Amino acid sequence: QELHFKNRYWHDNCFRCFKCYTSLVNEPFMLRENNKVWCSTCTATADAPRCKGCFKPIIAGDQNVEYKKMVWHKDCFTCSQCKQVIGSGSFFPKGDDFYCVSCHEHKFAKTCTKCKNPITSGGLTYQERPWHSECFICSNCKKQLGGKRFTAVEDEFYCVECYKECVAKKCAGCKNPITAGFGRGTSVVNYEDESWHDYCFKCTKCARGLANKRFVCHNGKIYCADCPQRL
Repeated sequence: QELHFKNRYWHDNCFRCFKCYTSLVNEPFMLRENNKVWCSTCTATADAPRCKGCFKPIIAGDQNVEYKKMVWHKDCFTCSQCKQVIGSGSFFPKGDDFYCVSCHEHKFAKTCTKCKNPITSGGLTYQERPWHSECFICSNCKKQLGGKRFTAVEDEFYCVECYKECVAKKCAGCKNPITAGFGRGTSVVNYEDESWHDYCFKCTKCARGLANKRFVCHNGKIYCADCPQRL
């Protein structure tokens, strides 16, 4: 039996795929470069994209992953660090490498100053040190301090209310907390282990303000330079 196609002739037992030598009698075929006949399977394989991992063709029906014009078999798309299959899961690209979420966290994410665990999203920075938002809290009431006013005392942080209540010195005059920068007055007067708001440091007799002025202490009370002479 004789076969012919486009003025070319074959014996029926010679009409075979150039690539795999499968008989093409009564089978679909394609004419490719140099007028060679190929079966449909070899044609599909030759035209298929190549896996970036194993470099083998990805044929129709194969599960695959595509990223920036590159393609992998699903099982060939693995983490550059732990080598586990990422497949269709979440990943982080770094240059020519790809990392699963867990490896990316441990290799690249910032570490919280308090709990030492990776900061994967959000977080905040204080004095160039990173923190989880839920770790940057008041040492007393445990409320989060992100975006709020606070005071740092020896590596401990306090919200305004807790600082006034637990940490701030009490004014020897009005007995209220001395919180520089909060409320009226920002200056503090210190004398013999006691402290005053600058506006509370005044003569016991004439109530003259004595901040940055000469004063006399008599029987534990503060007087201006003139009043002790009148006692």
